[in-house]
Amino acid sequence: MHSLTIAFLVALLAHLAVQTWLARRQIAHVMAHRGSVPAGFESAVSAAEHAKAADYAGARQRVGVIETLYDAVIVLALTLGGGIALLGEWVASFTQPGVFAGTVHLLAVFAVMTLAGLPFTLYRTFVLEQRFGFNRMGPGTFLADQLKAWALGLLLGGAVAAAVLWIMASAGTAWWVVGWAAWLAFSLLVTWAWPRVIAPLFNKFSPLEDHALRQRIDALLARCDFHAKAIYVMDGSRRSAHGNAYFTGLGREKRIVFFDTLLSSLGPAQIESVLAHELAHFKLRHIPQRLLVGAALSFAGFALLGWLSRQEWFYTALGVPVASDAAALLLFMLVLPAFTWVVSPLLAAWSRRHEYEADAFAAKHADARALAEALVTLYKDNATTLTPDPLYSAFHDSHPPPAARIERLRAKFTPAAVTP
Repeated sequence: MHSLTIAFLVALLAHLAVQTWLARRQIAHVMAHRGSVPAGFESAVSAAEHAKAADYAGARQRVGVIETLYDAVIVLALTLGGGIALLGEWVASFTQPGVFAGTVHLLAVFAVMTLAGLPFTLYRTFVLEQRFGFNRMGPGTFLADQLKAWALGLLLGGAVAAAVLWIMASAGTAWWVVGWAAWLAFSLLVTWAWPRVIAPLFNKFSPLEDHALRQRIDALLARCDFHAKAIYVMDGSRRSAHGNAYFTGLGREKRIVFFDTLLSSLGPAQIESVLAHELAHFKLRHIPQRLLVGAALSFAGFALLGWLSRQEWFYTALGVPVASDAAALLLFMLVLPAFTWVVSPLLAAWSRRHEYEADAFAAKHADARALAEALVTLYKDNATTLTPDPLYSAFHDSHPPPAARIERLRAKFTPAAVTP
């Protein structure tokens, strides 16, 4: 057995073991605190709401463990099990070698993975989310969303796959530099196109009509010297009861988007404070930092792929006897996560630091008390557990634990008792 084969299996099994162990810790910790609302939240979160959040977190973790194991089986079947090679032979039976054949090969593997994951998508939507009162999507909307997502995947995925395969075939040994630049340009293009072309395919976006709230938001933007082209309300309630708000777009084309569910659950001061938090990620340059780190990581990834794609053992050790550009891309995308998951805690810690910094910014430019109240309301409405396992949270969570986050707001900005 090749050393890469052994390393891949060990890394994959280690990932499964750690993820399962962390999930079990999370379930046990959340359930152990199910019957007691944490101190400081008693006036805002009822015992029944706290228990629901615990049950929701536990149910999601149990499904997540099964899905992680299932995904590992799919990856093994496609790599060491010969699935990529088999699909490559199938494509070769009706196409000539080249960019088109490679593109079809890539899309065929992605189609298999998408169909393999469909049962979990269905379960989460129509069983798990339904059980806890979050799903508002019927079978018709679900099917329409899936068909649109698949069509977009075919169009965009096919285009980028063909472009990268063409670069691999024509740009020589340094193809990975050109490929990285093309990937970066594609990512920026999608970021630009998302609010204008892609997102409206799935949701309706209407200009914010609440004049008083719009004036309040405009005043906040002026205080922070921030430009946003438009403020929209998204009909998120058509699909889910979860609430959110976000910025989208690039440069002076940035747009503010509120879920209608969020607007219905928060007051004006709370909405302003949530927006101030999101705005902070731009003003504190968190977004450019993340883009730069993402670009650097993708550059390193393309460099590694450029080297691996020229090594015969890379293919044979992972279940592909005949090397090809498409096989190199597929193996790299499927195998790399088995080795890179170890950096997850570092990225999560970096994200949590950004969240704390954004909270501090929001407290200076809006109202700390309103932000704390808004967070508690969102935790309650989204059934977010208030008592995550510390180790699980440190490894996975991009946002600070609720109790620590609220406590920091109280300690630094001395708000009164939090009430929704």
